[in-house]
This record gives sequence, structure tokens and C-alpha cells, in this order.
Amino acid sequence: MAEAGQPRTLTTAFAPPPPLWKHFTPDNIKRLEHIKKEASKGEDGKPRKKKWTPAELRELDLPSELRFLVPPAIPTSGHYSVFGELQSLSTGLPSLQEQGITQLYPSTPPAETDEQKPSEPTRPLNHAYYLLKISKSLLLNFLEFVGILSVAPEQFEAKVEDLRNLFINAHHLLNLYRPHQARESLIMMMEEQLNRTKQEIEEMDKLKAEITGVLERLEADGQAAQASAQADKDSKQSLATDEQAVEDAKLIWDLLDEKINS
Repeated sequence: MAEAGQPRTLTTAFAPPPPLWKHFTPDNIKRLEHIKKEASKGEDGKPRKKKWTPAELRELDLPSELRFLVPPAIPTSGHYSVFGELQSLSTGLPSLQEQGITQLYPSTPPAETDEQKPSEPTRPLNHAYYLLKISKSLLLNFLEFVGILSVAPEQFEAKVEDLRNLFINAHHLLNLYRPHQARESLIMMMEEQLNRTKQEIEEMDKLKAEITGVLERLEADGQAAQASAQADKDSKQSLATDEQAVEDAKLIWDLLDEKINS
């Protein structure tokens, strides 16, 4: 039970927002914009369009309540808390020695032997070999742990610590492959995106070919219809010409008959 006078710590699934959110009000935002406009005035007294960076905003003489509206500098070192657990800002994997844990495998490859030629490059550390050794040690230590529980259960702590150390070493070895896993995952995602783009391009090419074929058929049908219409028009014109010729000939014969009879 907590002692009197001590503040009670509430543990929730989602941490509450920091108290500085209360300063993000419309009035404070307008005040900050006014200060930026005043600070951007030139020699003529007219404000200029300027894109302020967080570093430039931090250099302005701002009231304390408006400084919360300026993004802070990005931290480069130290730790931060996530749900009560400290996390390091460094992206590098801390060594087991830094975590106070006994390392059961070498950090560097074994020294070169006389059989190895000087021209040959140094072989990297074989992590798979040490993972296999740790796995075998886990099985052996688990059997020893079961034996201790059956004979002297009060002596279990030392063997549990050995099992814990073995599991942590195996987990650390696996974490060494995280950059490689991230790189291979990124390569796989890019290959999938490239294949998907190629398939979309092929589908677009097929659709273009189909549309081109339809347009060519429509053009051919239109040319055929135009040729047919032109042929009909020519035949009608030819027929009209023949009829006109017959009428002209008939008119000439009528005139000749009149001349002869007169």
C-alpha cells in the first residue's frame, strides 16, 4: 500500500497528452503569426514572405506560452520513456557488455591459423555456428534444470540464470541480422512494386492494342461506307446523265421532225 503523501502513479494503456497541448489555442497561433510577420519586415517596413524554420523561430524573443508552439530541436542522443520503459535514441544495437550480460560467443572471428594464406580475406564471424551451439546448450541446461528440480529444488536460481543468459545471447545474435532483414524486406517490397508496375504497363499496352484495333475497324468500316456512298452517288449521277442525254436527243429529233414537215 502506498504511503501517505506519496503521489499515486496511474498506469494506462495509452499515455495522456502532455500538458503543453493547452497552449495550442487559436489566439496563441494568431499571436505567433503576428510576431513572425513583424519579424519578417524589411527596411521599407513591409512584411516579406518568408518560410520560417524551427531554428529561426527558436531565436525569436517569444513569450513562454508561445515557445511551446515552436518545434523543439531533434535530439541526437539520450533516452526517452515509452510506457514506463527507457528507450535509447541510438539505432545501433547495444552490446551485451553494455547491458551487463555475459557474452557467450566471440565478438570477432578467431585468429588466423598458419594454414590460412595471407592473401585470403578474413572470414566473418559464423553466427549460425554459435546459434547452433547455444541451442544445444539450452537443451542441456534445461535437462539439468529439470534434474535440479527433482533433486534439490531450492538450487534452481543458478540454473534459471544460466538459461536466461543463453536466451539473451541467442536473441542478441538474431538481432544482429535485423539490418540484413530490413534490407532484404525492402528489396522484396521494391521487387513486388516493380512487378506490379510491369503488370499494369502490360495491361495498359493490351488495352491500347484493343482500342487501336477497334479504331482501325471503325476507320475501315467508315471508309467502306464512304466508298459505297460515293459509288451510289456516282451511279445516280450516271443515271441522271443518261436520262438527260435521252431527253436532249428526243428534243433534237422533235426539232428535226418539225423542220422536215414544215
